[in-house]
Amino acid sequence: MSGSFSPCVVFTQMWLTLLVVTPVNGQHEAAQQSVVSLQPPWTTFFRGEVVTLTCYRFGFSVPQKTKWYQKRKTVKQTPGALVIKAHTLKVHESGEYWCQADSLLPSMHVNVEFSEDFLVLQAPPAVFEGDSVVLRCYAKKGIEAETLTFYKDELFPRPVLRARPSHPIDGSPVTLTCQTQLSAQKSDARLQFCFFRNLQLLGSGCSRSSEFHIPAIWTEESKRYQCKAETVNSQVSKQSTAFIIPVQRASARFQTHIIPASKLVFEGQLLLLNCSVKGVPGPLKFSWYKKDMLNKETKILKSSNAEFKISQVNISDAGEYYCEANNSRRSFVSRAFPITIKVPVSQPVLTLSTGKTQALEGDLMTLHCQSQRGSPCILYEFFYENVSLGNSSILSGGGAYFNFSMSTERSGNYYCTADNGLGAQCSEAIRISIFDMTKNRSVPMAAGITVGLLIMAVGVFLFYCWFSRKAGGKPTSDDSRNPSDSEPQEPTYYNVPACIELQPVYSNEPEENVIYTEVRRTQPRQKHADQESESPRSRCQMAEKK
Repeated sequence: MSGSFSPCVVFTQMWLTLLVVTPVNGQHEAAQQSVVSLQPPWTTFFRGEVVTLTCYRFGFSVPQKTKWYQKRKTVKQTPGALVIKAHTLKVHESGEYWCQADSLLPSMHVNVEFSEDFLVLQAPPAVFEGDSVVLRCYAKKGIEAETLTFYKDELFPRPVLRARPSHPIDGSPVTLTCQTQLSAQKSDARLQFCFFRNLQLLGSGCSRSSEFHIPAIWTEESKRYQCKAETVNSQVSKQSTAFIIPVQRASARFQTHIIPASKLVFEGQLLLLNCSVKGVPGPLKFSWYKKDMLNKETKILKSSNAEFKISQVNISDAGEYYCEANNSRRSFVSRAFPITIKVPVSQPVLTLSTGKTQALEGDLMTLHCQSQRGSPCILYEFFYENVSLGNSSILSGGGAYFNFSMSTERSGNYYCTADNGLGAQCSEAIRISIFDMTKNRSVPMAAGITVGLLIMAVGVFLFYCWFSRKAGGKPTSDDSRNPSDSEPQEPTYYNVPACIELQPVYSNEPEENVIYTEVRRTQPRQKHADQESESPRSRCQMAEKK
């Protein structure tokens, strides 16, 4: 036998009477047939053990030729039986075996059983009248020998354990039933039932009910289950064969409902998410999660049911959403679906790189247009007097630029627009003026001529005054005409020029005043000259400022 078992064995001896001979002419004559012997000499074994079957001729002599049979088929080299010699066969699977030695009749059929139970009753394959029979109560390790008891006649057959449903889904309920039947003569006996999982007692213990309810069974609990039926006084107790309940992994089928259905939401709109799942036993608790642009997961704590609602979304609500269904033992997660929040563009601002609205012919100008808010992609377009200059599509912030060279034809109003598909916005216009130096060349020239003439006139006048003093040291006079010194004399003027009215220097400023300047020469005069002569100011007056 296999060394993997540490059995507990209890033997008992009894006398059995079997009629196995047939009278012929008043004599007992054995039939000439083959014989099968077993080693060990039992018919019941534990799963994993091996028994050796040997075929003999009558009288236990070794045959020349042997045939082995199992279920009316010739046994060959099979996983369940292995021919060691012609008359020896090793088996480790349950079945009905027999042999035929040479030309003799086939042997008696031997039923060999390999059990998964923890306790088996072993008996020899055949007994005859007058034989001493030994029965062995064979138990696996863990059962004390003192607890083993032999019984004659059955009160009830070994129970059979059934599961309903037979292939439950992960997390679904299962009902176990321990089936047996009391003998008709002892139908008034009282039985109780116990249920085990991997030899561990389930529930609070044994009860009168032949059923045991498991609220939820899981794949990790696909283990060996058994039941035991016993009398109330525990004098008779029998266990079922252990078997494994095949628990199938639950397959969650999620369905999501989104408002709006396009998954594109405008800022300020309603966003409604609803999650449902099939194939998973309940009760279920739902949780919602969101992944942002950096793939960071955030649990939405305020949502603990299948519906999640945002009355007015903003740009921070954009991301990937998914729901999680939990049935207190295992979680199931739906696939993630993206939600895009579209924000209309704000009014763009148009600026100049130089900051000045006046430029010279040929200057390089740069226009910059930017909206502070708005979902990408934003299309910027530049205009001159309602004529498009060009456009640029921007995926991120920073705005757009437009470069051009100034000319007299480009003097006028400039503006730009921004549009991301939710409505274009227009900037305020900027007027750019062109200053042409060729049209204003006469201004400095006229000013230079005027200044030159003024300097020349002043120089001539000063030379005239100097020359007059050199030539007239004593004024020429006629004695007959000279008045007395006491009489006042009028001053004498020699070619005194009229008051020179100076022309104003050209100025662009209309408010600038023009000043007229008087230039005159004064001769020495008599003591009474001041009283009789006319004031020069009366002849040439200063012009008033305009």
